[in-house]
Amino acid sequence: MADLGFWSFAAREPDRLALVDPFERHWTRGELLAACNRVVGGLRDLGLARGDVVAIDSVNCAEYFVVNLACAQAGLYLTPINWHLAGPEVAYILKDCEARAFIGHERVDTICAETAAEAGLRPEVCFAVGEVEGFRPFAELGEGQSADTPAERCAGNVMNYTSGTTGHPKGVKRALAPPELEPDVIFSMIAGFLGMFGIQPEDDNVYICGSPLYHTAVLMQSSSALHYGHPVVLMDRWNPEDMLRLIEKYRCTESHMVPTQFHRLLLLPEEVKAHYDCSSTRCMIHAAAPCPPDVKRRMLEWWGPSIYEYYAATEGGGTIVTPEQWLERPGTVGRAWTGAEIRIFDDEGLELPTGETGTVYMLLGDAARFEYRDDAEKTRKNRLTTEDDKVFFTVGDVGFLDDAGFLFLCDRKIDMIISGGANIYPAEIENVLITHPSVGDVAVFGIPNQEWGEEIKAVVEPAPGVEASDVLTRELLELCLKQLAKFKVPRSIEYTDTMPRDPNGKLYKRKLRDPYWEGQERSI
Repeated sequence: MADLGFWSFAAREPDRLALVDPFERHWTRGELLAACNRVVGGLRDLGLARGDVVAIDSVNCAEYFVVNLACAQAGLYLTPINWHLAGPEVAYILKDCEARAFIGHERVDTICAETAAEAGLRPEVCFAVGEVEGFRPFAELGEGQSADTPAERCAGNVMNYTSGTTGHPKGVKRALAPPELEPDVIFSMIAGFLGMFGIQPEDDNVYICGSPLYHTAVLMQSSSALHYGHPVVLMDRWNPEDMLRLIEKYRCTESHMVPTQFHRLLLLPEEVKAHYDCSSTRCMIHAAAPCPPDVKRRMLEWWGPSIYEYYAATEGGGTIVTPEQWLERPGTVGRAWTGAEIRIFDDEGLELPTGETGTVYMLLGDAARFEYRDDAEKTRKNRLTTEDDKVFFTVGDVGFLDDAGFLFLCDRKIDMIISGGANIYPAEIENVLITHPSVGDVAVFGIPNQEWGEEIKAVVEPAPGVEASDVLTRELLELCLKQLAKFKVPRSIEYTDTMPRDPNGKLYKRKLRDPYWEGQERSI
């Protein structure tokens, strides 16, 4: 283990490629190592010590990895902030995490400047990638500092904030590793997650990162690639054809993706897809949302057996499914990985037998212990202690286990529709609608109905070049009638130009649903 870790790889072979940034500038391991070492010195000169927090509100850039690698070997927490958040949301996180230093990007310059002031951060601890009024240039953070290995290295961690679908987002805070343990050892162990997919250190792997680094899994897996000695090709904004171009150019083998990206790749014209060579792909891992079976099957036909899936959360996890296992059990998100455990419970906390649908709970192992920062009630409410004294947590998903222990997700509990006493899972309907070639994206949810409690509403984003029309609506309803029970067919379909998703594919369904429920209470 001690031989792994980015810092170890960089010290041994500093001239090898570590990073291709969004401008396609090539960073060697030695250059990235020197930059992160200098930032450690700069942060310490600002007075930051073990356990303090550095916040970053930035688009994907090389500096993101520099700061992350610095915090990871200086015993600091890094709090990534979604750069799409509004000013009040950013200010809340800055204050709640008690940031001692703040890195902002010029693309969100106004929000960074306003929120830093509101959070009471002094100008001398605020640094800008590009230009932000009142912020110091990022280069000043490492200016005059040594590029040598810092003294008193100790492992830091990342404190992500939950998406805040209800109330304020909460920081998921894990205890830091004991200071006597080398950061290389700790992050080699974390990077071992890649090993569960058969990925090995170096081994001619190249990781392509097209999703936002503020997302938990994206930052963790791309950083783990560095800690396994894999070069990372970093995209600024994900674009389907540009991803194909980069895969071919750099012979990329691995990535972390979401089903929305698969769908948009499949929407490319056949001549575009055929133009690029994606035969290098080995382990294109996806998560974050259930993948419609038709979409996944078509990706496997295109890219071969390189599409892996896992189910987990910011708080922990989880399950893994290989391409071969998925083809045997279409729709599964896999079996519990080593050391994990999945159980299904009803609303009274009683464990359900194989095949019965209920709330999905994951074992909270000692290594995954966490707390929601300053929110003991939220920490308590998502936990359940079993008769055998094991502690499980849930993120509110509904699903069941088959007789071989494979988990199948139905939907988020909060998204479940109850119509006439029947439980209806929107994901099942969405999986049908997305197969229509004129559908670019879709969301299904429940809206009030006086007689039935709720009725099914679908919102469709047409595929590029397709116009919304009554003809399309009839085609979609006919498709549902052919493949679904009548009570699962939407009562109405509306159209939108842009579905409210973040760049990592997370759908904010509440933004579509909530206006229909103003002044009323849902039963879920």
